Amino acid sequence: MDITALTRHFARIGADLEVNLVPPRQNTRWAVPTPEFALDVIQKHRTEIFEITVREDVLPAVELTPLNVRPDLRHLLLLLKREDVGGHEKFLCGHDERHWFVAAVQPAAVDVDSAMETLKPAVARLSQMRKNVRRQEWNKRHNPGFIRQGEWFFIPQPDFTPPAHSLILRNEPLQLGGRKPHMVEELFRTGGQTVYVSRRAPNGISEAQYRRLIARDPAAANAQWRTMRRNPEVYARGRVRHSDHATIVLPFWHRVAANGEPRSEQVAFLD
Repeated sequence: MDITALTRHFARIGADLEVNLVPPRQNTRWAVPTPEFALDVIQKHRTEIFEITVREDVLPAVELTPLNVRPDLRHLLLLLKREDVGGHEKFLCGHDERHWFVAAVQPAAVDVDSAMETLKPAVARLSQMRKNVRRQEWNKRHNPGFIRQGEWFFIPQPDFTPPAHSLILRNEPLQLGGRKPHMVEELFRTGGQTVYVSRRAPNGISEAQYRRLIARDPAAANAQWRTMRRNPEVYARGRVRHSDHATIVLPFWHRVAANGEPRSEQVAFLD
């Protein structure tokens, strides 16, 4: 891994990079496992920087290659190869409105443009096609096919009206796992699975799991649980607010979809 070259490529998009080598985990009962590899954005001296953490014993097997660098977009596509375990992963690193970000992308991505396309949910790509959005507008946060705020896409549905007497929620959060929620002025949802969510279970647990937990540990009932829906069909209208993004206004109902970043089963779409 050529740290000097990596630092230079990140500098081309206006970002600082710090690479940290950490010792292998200790063979003790109480040692906290040390991750073999991590790529993240951190705060250092009130400035956001990219941080790569690699365990010293796996460093010889780690190869990081920038596949495409786009200074005009302030994005780059990074390929991670591991000779010891085989396989590879790809990450899109870039700047979105006010902050730097890292997102895992599908293996099919070959450059920044295709990586950004893989992050769009299928309904957003379909809307983009139906609205004949020009290619130069595909990656804009607001185009005829959708409006995007962070990881959420809002697809116009001007002819949609919730059924009569439907419950319209006010100032409702949209949330992926334990991430900071986006607050929606008006929200309608249908379908999905009812789950119980708290700080100790940010991705939610089923009602059966919740009852078993309380039976086993009665004190867990004090964890400020709230009932939410996992992976429902969601529509939003009005203002959508988030501290990391500019507020957007949806004048009529829009279908809501999360981005296409590959996720483990430990991350859920909750609202």
